[in-house]
Amino acid sequence: MLFNDRQQAGTLLAEKLTAYQSSNALILGLARGGVAVAQSVAKVLSVPFDVLVIKKIGSPYNKEFAIGAVAPDGIFIVHWKDAHRSGADEAYVKHEVARLNGEIQKQLSVYRKGQKPIAIAGNIVILIDDGAATGATMEAAVRWARKKKAQKVVIGLPVASWEAIELLRPEVDELLVYEKAQELESVGAYYESFEQLTDAEVITLLREEHT
Repeated sequence: MLFNDRQQAGTLLAEKLTAYQSSNALILGLARGGVAVAQSVAKVLSVPFDVLVIKKIGSPYNKEFAIGAVAPDGIFIVHWKDAHRSGADEAYVKHEVARLNGEIQKQLSVYRKGQKPIAIAGNIVILIDDGAATGATMEAAVRWARKKKAQKVVIGLPVASWEAIELLRPEVDELLVYEKAQELESVGAYYESFEQLTDAEVITLLREEHT
């Protein structure tokens, strides 16, 4: 174990992101776990933060194995080699993308409660999660930020596998990882406390940002 909890992970990660303190940067935490890390980073850097909902596309026979991911506004990525190897065809992927798009819209409406999303265009966007094993969800987040015309896209992760780092590094302007793991079977193994955040807890963290 490396971190007590997500809040501490965010405080430690912020040490690697001090170049963006009080800048035109904004932080987006990937729901749900990344939101708690993002809030801690945002506090240290004195920059605004918001939530970004990304849903992984699970393989037909193992929903935990990501063959891709879906971001808001119909943006998605698919690792077709993994998809075909796991028995997923184009019809399955198309169905999952449509289903997950609907879930994302519902979840965002619950989180926002009428609040407008933070403006992305022309700003430095720092994407934060509580860790990355394969990197698929973060890859979709990066594509979304690019489509939204972010001035610069940065990734901050408390822990990530070398597989994820190699996947993500070419896609962004800067990738900052506190702990690089040769093999990463479980992000939670690096945390003493790693309970799943609830929607209510995410809403509370966002409400604190907007009050």
